[in-house]
Amino acid sequence: MVFTRFQLLGQDAQNYLTLELTQGSILGVLRKGVVEQTEFRIGELATRAGVSIDAVRYYERLKLLPRAGRTAGGFRLFGPESVERVQFIKQAQELGLTLDEIKGLLATGGAEECRRVRDLLSKKIRELDDKMTAMKDFRRTLARHLWACERELETHGDSACCPVVAGGKSNPPQGKSGKK
Repeated sequence: MVFTRFQLLGQDAQNYLTLELTQGSILGVLRKGVVEQTEFRIGELATRAGVSIDAVRYYERLKLLPRAGRTAGGFRLFGPESVERVQFIKQAQELGLTLDEIKGLLATGGAEECRRVRDLLSKKIRELDDKMTAMKDFRRTLARHLWACERELETHGDSACCPVVAGGKSNPPQGKSGKK
């Protein structure tokens, strides 16, 4: 028999469970999301981490993720730490690390492994610095071309000849007759 609060008035209400949604009731706690989910199926993990299900399977195959437990029905069950791990893998890839390099970062070990990780991170920082230098140089080149185009348009208006395009046409290849 299920009692409501109103049916219990006048009786010892402390000795009965109710199905009311009140602050502090188990239904209230579950509804507020205070209870954390402890296991995720592969689709839930993929959604929370922002990757595809195939990516999760691939990471597991490469041993970037620990092997997931299985339900009686064969579904993979991942712990909550897997969400953070997949997000780390995704972020590291976006920063230019390969999956092999990420695997090295995720491995745990002593001082020798720590030195390898340090060396890898140092190498990646140098590579990023080189790319940033190249990008800044390229940006300066683009800015010069933009300035040349703006100056040409201001000077010649509708009869302007694009200096960027014309610059490439003014130097035809030497030693070719044009015949096939």
